[in-house]
Amino acid sequence: MTRVVLSIGSNLGDRLARLQSVVDGLGQAVVAVSPVYDTVAWGGVEQGSFLNAVVIADGPAYDAQAWLCRAQQLERKAGRVRGQRWGPRTLDVDVISCYQTSGATNGAAEVITRESDLTLPHPRAHLRAFVLVPWLAVDPDAELTVAGRARRVDQLLAEVEPTEREGVRLTKLTLKPKSD
Repeated sequence: MTRVVLSIGSNLGDRLARLQSVVDGLGQAVVAVSPVYDTVAWGGVEQGSFLNAVVIADGPAYDAQAWLCRAQQLERKAGRVRGQRWGPRTLDVDVISCYQTSGATNGAAEVITRESDLTLPHPRAHLRAFVLVPWLAVDPDAELTVAGRARRVDQLLAEVEPTEREGVRLTKLTLKPKSD
């Protein structure tokens, strides 16, 4: 079984509905959904603000590549077109981290991979307040491997530029996981 941390964002169209489509699309696999944040666009491209959240999900038959395929499928369903790097988008679903679990209580091992289409953990997640803030909201003890070393996400967030942290603002919007 694997557990995945997904960062989701949208700054085109009905942004909240796009984020909800991810939660709906993952269905019963969803373990936790963060609050929704309004976030200043990252990457230096002039554009409107994003709505961002983090979703944690479990997949008994999924490995890291399967999570990537699922993320890309959800993006395509939302009309995502890969154009300008860091430009506006209907939906962005990034695989931030993936953990191999045994189902036992002895913890989980973070998947470390460097493939042509997938690098885990996400190589820039530790620099992005719009990932770290929502992640901490659903997993205050979260850790992320950076430069080969497991680091607490709250410590990584403290190292992010203050203006970047201030650009992530909690909204009153919510995402609803499917109930049984």
